[in-house]
Amino acid sequence: MAGLLKKTLQLLTGSENVSFSGMFRRTKPTERELIQRESEIGGHLFGAVPAGHHRQFFNVDPTTWVWYEEWVDDRGKHQTTTTRYEVHENGILKVQEGAHYYYIEGYELQNLVSAIRIYYERVTREIYRRDPVTGKHLAAA
Repeated sequence: MAGLLKKTLQLLTGSENVSFSGMFRRTKPTERELIQRESEIGGHLFGAVPAGHHRQFFNVDPTTWVWYEEWVDDRGKHQTTTTRYEVHENGILKVQEGAHYYYIEGYELQNLVSAIRIYYERVTREIYRRDPVTGKHLAAA
């Protein structure tokens, strides 16, 4: 089979010097690519994303979570909103541009904690292929 593939590549490239070394090597994703993949998973944790909306939810560092959403409103104007959740010793501070910052509580806190737990489980399994409890590599599916 490898011989057939080599002949095909020689015909396609017009070169006798066809090498397979590095051709099928999997490249390691960049940090930016990993954050993008994580944020896509996070963006769907809060239900279906409405048509025309783009939503992300991701972890920046051990104490910072970001919720970002963008859409075009009924008047055709581009809208965005960014909410940052900062973990402090005395609670989780909700930070939004132009809004009063406050420590979340009640259902809002419960929902965020649930979302973080599900995010961690899904990202750990789907992107890093590890068991979220043990940290061990998962068997290939």
